[in-house]
Amino acid sequence: MGLTGCADPRPLRLVIFDVDGTLVDSQAHILAAMDAAFARLNLPAPAPHATLATVGLSVPEAILQLVPGHDASVREALASHYKASFGAIRAETGRGISPLYPGTRDLLDALHARDDLVTGIATGKSMRGLTYLLEEQGLAGFVTRQCADHHPSKPHPSMVLAALAETGVAARDAVMVGDTEYDMAMAVAAGVTAIGVGWGYHPAERLHAAGAREVLDSFADLPAALDRLWQEVTT
Repeated sequence: MGLTGCADPRPLRLVIFDVDGTLVDSQAHILAAMDAAFARLNLPAPAPHATLATVGLSVPEAILQLVPGHDASVREALASHYKASFGAIRAETGRGISPLYPGTRDLLDALHARDDLVTGIATGKSMRGLTYLLEEQGLAGFVTRQCADHHPSKPHPSMVLAALAETGVAARDAVMVGDTEYDMAMAVAAGVTAIGVGWGYHPAERLHAAGAREVLDSFADLPAALDRLWQEVTT
């Protein structure tokens, strides 16, 4: 049974957010951890733009893109060292290394105050990493949290489909908000509307090519974009 109330004729809506590059600017953390992982194996680190291009994928898929010519044992070691380095850097540096993007907290507070929608997360992070980040930043209110521990890597639609099933929201009433083509393609594959953000790790043209309905310049633009979308859906 979903979360929609029987007495309210309005359909419940769902806004699903990516995390890295969408809610938080984690590029410094990601690059430092990836460089440390490659250093552990005495391999040259990938260029920053190459690493950032993989953000949104699960760690094994990201490593595969970065070193497709290496055998599985090397890729597995890199993934393991990346995860360990990510945790160590987080412990040493704390909150400042992955700050919220401007407007994130205000937007989430405004959405969580509405009674016509709920919010969720679909991220390539582990559940442990996601929980740490949300607690560190004091972010709450997400009714569904989908992560890499339990799903295939983006752009497979599994995370979004699970969020729909968990909340009881129809695909036509859901939106995926993210900064990479993987987020957009995942949304399209799940039958939900894709909305891109222009401050993350993939340029607007890649987001549009992957199926973004629009690309936002600021989180302040999202409520109006949602209202336009759902007005079209109900007319």
